[in-house]
Amino acid sequence: MLSKPERRWLLAASTTLLVVSTPSLANTQWDASLGAGVLYAPDYLGSDDYETRVWPTINVSYGDRFYFNIRDGLGWNLIRHGNWKLSPFIGYTPGRDNDEDLERLDKIDGGAIAGLRVAYTHDAWSYSAAVQSPFTGDVDGYQVVLKARWRNQLSDQWSASLGPNLTYSSDDWTDDMFGISDTESARSGLASYSPDGYARYGLTGSLTYSLSAQWSVTATAGVSQLTGDAEDSPIVSDIGEATQAYTGVFMSYRF
Repeated sequence: MLSKPERRWLLAASTTLLVVSTPSLANTQWDASLGAGVLYAPDYLGSDDYETRVWPTINVSYGDRFYFNIRDGLGWNLIRHGNWKLSPFIGYTPGRDNDEDLERLDKIDGGAIAGLRVAYTHDAWSYSAAVQSPFTGDVDGYQVVLKARWRNQLSDQWSASLGPNLTYSSDDWTDDMFGISDTESARSGLASYSPDGYARYGLTGSLTYSLSAQWSVTATAGVSQLTGDAEDSPIVSDIGEATQAYTGVFMSYRF
């Protein structure tokens, strides 16, 4: 099940897509797709419990100026020069519910984030670096996110993508997500823990089959590894898992 902040974020995303795809606004510069599927992923970052959830796919762009998707948020390509783009953006970072293994720890509410992203494309490869920080919710601090992605059209119907990623979370961000206060320690029996920043690295890939000019099916999978103070947190080392993986299948319609 999605949390209330996640449901609000997805409702706003769906509303954006419906607005831009209406005939009154449709023109050659708009490109939009909407879909849904199932995602099998950890219950929370660092969990060893997995759950299957229904998850939407939303992609909207207006020429080379604006973009919106769940992965990258809502962004504006403020500067475009050759293969380079610089875009401020807003997005969402998830929190953590206090149920099951974490029922004696405090709930962490997710929230909106604001950031700046620089991107570069060359042939089949794209690269990006972003700095982002929350301005609502319970998570503080900042993250630096580095990504590379290879994407290729394998045939008229098949396309694939694959790429590594690296995320650094600041001391405050890590403490909010993986720290344990003395009060939480007394309630849960887990040792008190005050971490510093940490890095998470991973690899993601997807394979898409086009059923028609509008409909497509995508299978996706990824794996990531928590390191440093996140990996050493009792939330991970005692009741969770440092290696995180996910897989999913989605169907999309392009307007």
